[in-house]
Amino acid sequence: MKIGSIDLGERPLFLAPMEDVTDIGFRKMCKRYGAAMVYTEFVSAEALVRSVKSTVSKLAIDDAERPVGIQIYGRDVPQMVEAAKIVEETAHPDVIDINFGCPVKKVAGKGAGAGMLQNIPLLLDITREVVKAVNTPVTVKTRLGWNNEQIVITTLAEQLQDCGIQALTIHGRTRSQMYTGNADWTLIGEVKNNPRINIPIIGNGDITSAEEAHRAFNRYGVDAVMIGRATFGRPWIFKEINDYPKMPELSIDDKIDILIEQLHINMEHIRKERGDDDPRNELRAILHTRRHLASSPIFKGIPDFRRTRIEMLRAETSTELIGILEECRKRLNDIQESGTGVGNDCSSL
Repeated sequence: MKIGSIDLGERPLFLAPMEDVTDIGFRKMCKRYGAAMVYTEFVSAEALVRSVKSTVSKLAIDDAERPVGIQIYGRDVPQMVEAAKIVEETAHPDVIDINFGCPVKKVAGKGAGAGMLQNIPLLLDITREVVKAVNTPVTVKTRLGWNNEQIVITTLAEQLQDCGIQALTIHGRTRSQMYTGNADWTLIGEVKNNPRINIPIIGNGDITSAEEAHRAFNRYGVDAVMIGRATFGRPWIFKEINDYPKMPELSIDDKIDILIEQLHINMEHIRKERGDDDPRNELRAILHTRRHLASSPIFKGIPDFRRTRIEMLRAETSTELIGILEECRKRLNDIQESGTGVGNDCSSL
C-alpha cells in the first residue's frame, strides 16, 4: 500500500491520532512494535494560526517515528489552509490528515471534526483548498455520516477522492453513535469495493485483537487498519497483529519495561522542549504517561487493582510512578509463578 510515494508495505497497521494519548513517547513505542504509520495528537487550526504554544508543541516529531502524520481540524477554509501550510513548513510530516471524524462536543458541536458532516459543501471546499495549498500528501479521516438517517460515506468517499486526497480513513460509526454500539464495517467494505475508488481505504473501529484485524483485511478488503483505543497502555498490540497466529514472545517484564521507557522518552522530550531547569518538567511527563499506564490491560490480573490504579493516577514524581510499576511487576510475576492464570499474552491479563 502507498500514500503518495510512501510505501507502507502489505496490510499496514496505523496508530490513530488521539488527543492526550498519541504523545511522542507512545508513538515511538508503537512504531518500534510494528505500527507502519503513527499520528500526532490532532491539532486545532485556529489555535495553530494564533500560535498557541501548547498547540504548536504538538507538531514536534522525531525522525525515528517516520512515516508520521499530523492531523488538523477546523471549520474555516482560510484557517485550515494556513494551518496546513504551518504544519508543512514547521514539522515536515509525511502526511497531513484532515479530521472530519472527531465526535466530541467541544469539536463537533462547534461544526468541526464530525460536525462537518452536516455541511458537506464546506467540508469539500476545505479539502480541495488544503490539497491545493500544500505539497505534502493530504488524507482524510471521517465517519459514516452524522446519524443513521444521514449516512453519506459511499458518496462522500468519491467526492473526497475527486478533491485530490491520497487516502481515506473511515470509522465505522456515525457521529450520533459516538463510541457506542458496534462499528459497521460493511459500509467501509462497500467503499473499498466501489470500482470508482482508487485511493487506499483505511478501516477503523473496534479493532481490539489480532483476530479482528485480520478479519477486517480478509472480509472487507481494506488497504490498512487503524487502531485507536485498544492501544492504550498496549503499544505491543501491533506486534501481536503482525505476528499472528504466532503469539508474541513478550513477557510481563518486557511489557513493564516498555511502559517505563515510554515515561523516560516523554521526560527527555519535555526537557529538550522546555529546558532542563524547569522544575515542572517531570510532572508534565508523568501527566502525559500515567493515563497509558493506568489503562494497560496487563494489570487486570492484579487483585484489587483499582487502588493501585488510583495511586498511578495520583503519582507526581517519576520515582513514585516507577516504584508502583515495579510493585506491579513483582505481583504479576508472583501470580504467574503461582499458576493462577496470568500468561504472557496480554489479552489474558
